[in-house]
Amino acid sequence: MKVLQVFFVVVSCATLVSLTSCSDAQRNRQDEPVEQLATPAPIEAPEPNEAPEPNEAPEPNDAVQSAPADASDTTQGESQVSETEQSTVEEPTASQNPIATQEPDPPRTKVEDRSSSDASRAKGEINFDDLKFEIAKDAPFSEDLLTEDLRSLDGQNVKLRGYILPSTLFSETNISQFVLVRDNQQCCFGPGAALFDCVMVEMAEGKTTDFVTRPVTVEGKFVIDTEAYRYPPGYSPKGATHLAVFRIEGQAVE
Repeated sequence: MKVLQVFFVVVSCATLVSLTSCSDAQRNRQDEPVEQLATPAPIEAPEPNEAPEPNEAPEPNDAVQSAPADASDTTQGESQVSETEQSTVEEPTASQNPIATQEPDPPRTKVEDRSSSDASRAKGEINFDDLKFEIAKDAPFSEDLLTEDLRSLDGQNVKLRGYILPSTLFSETNISQFVLVRDNQQCCFGPGAALFDCVMVEMAEGKTTDFVTRPVTVEGKFVIDTEAYRYPPGYSPKGATHLAVFRIEGQAVE
């Protein structure tokens, strides 16, 4: 019984000591000052007089040395682009090339010979095709160029149809001399014209005619005259010698 009492006394003392120790420790903690939280340090602003340091510029020598390299690279790039463009250019095809597809000019057809028939010539009816002979334009004339058919007309009474050339007229009425041409163009008389495309008409004494724009038929004596219508000395164009070699002594103009 005493033993139990002693045991309880011992346990009570130990418990009391433990509680006392805990109380002292807790009191000591409450008495300790609480550490304040550290506040962040303020950021210092730069002073007004202080400016940020500029970036360092490259040395002049470095820029000069790098320039040729860039230029060579650019030139090389342009040459490569040019070669590429040339290689991609295709030759135009025949369908794309108008010159290649252009057809050659057709051969010139020979002018139809409309010389008078024998029956017409027997009646004295001739046309300018009956007067043709081989001679180049502005070439010298020679009697040897005249054909036998042409020579047979010399001195014959004929009827020849054509146009009165107005550029050779001094008046439009009472005309006694004029040039009869194949058509109403200016290319049938003078320099560059064929000698057989024009005939000089000299009306017989007391005969005259008036100018008209329509074709006319001249009736009269046909004459081959190789002397009267020569170019004056020094006025011969390109070696030509004659303005005309045929003449009609006109009796009537219709």
